[in-house]
Amino acid sequence: MPNSETAPTLAVSGHENCSLTELTQLAKLLNLPLHANRSTAQYLLHQSPNRLELLNTNEPNTKAIFVDFEAGKNNHRRLYGGGKGQDFAKALGLQKFPKATIIDATAGLGGDAFVMATLGCKVTLIERNPVIQQLLSDGLARADSSEDPDVQTISARMRLVQQHAISYLDKLEADEYPQLIYLDPMFPEREKTALVKKEMRFFHDIVGKDEDSAELLEIALTRAIERVVVKRPLRAETLNSRKPDFEIKGKTVRYDVYLGCRHCTNHRPINS
Repeated sequence: MPNSETAPTLAVSGHENCSLTELTQLAKLLNLPLHANRSTAQYLLHQSPNRLELLNTNEPNTKAIFVDFEAGKNNHRRLYGGGKGQDFAKALGLQKFPKATIIDATAGLGGDAFVMATLGCKVTLIERNPVIQQLLSDGLARADSSEDPDVQTISARMRLVQQHAISYLDKLEADEYPQLIYLDPMFPEREKTALVKKEMRFFHDIVGKDEDSAELLEIALTRAIERVVVKRPLRAETLNSRKPDFEIKGKTVRYDVYLGCRHCTNHRPINS
């Protein structure tokens, strides 16, 4: 979480029948106050009767953010996303690498990782922010116990790690290198905040900026066997000014694809 003095406050809360002991343990784990002791908190990590949610107390009419792999847009992408014919799958090269081993080094709320697992991949999700990690862990736990056996099967292909991705990749042994590494750095904030998605605004507030994305790309290039795939806004500059080996363009996003360490031992050229 951001450490600046201007960072929004965050507290832990729960529904009326929620165990105070469990809430206290969660607050202690995250080094956050309970809402009863910090009533002015802008954001609440709230345990509802059914799931863990992130609420903005300044926007009471805005829906909470949570992770749900059984319904909503994640389920829609699973059922109607286009399978291995979609741009996302083409960028990952899943026609060439079916059932690939993938590290999603910027997991966030796990939507892209869930699609990877839906397409048969074995995915390690790396998330360093403890609040986002708790939301993701809660969603995965509910997917594990889903009444839908397909969701259970998909969830079993996903492994969550709370760690700094650079540190995680740095400590990998050669026999642990994945076929693919996926990076989805935080998109830059837009000047017109009304155009920024609620989810992204929450992330900017709670997580802060991705100031080490360039460093993450550099180490990913030495750890991915086949490819590193970087998701970018359609017209954004390449990450770290590195020219990709090729790119896949959609309507609003672009996937910059770099060949992995198996293909090239030399550093790739940097754009001027």
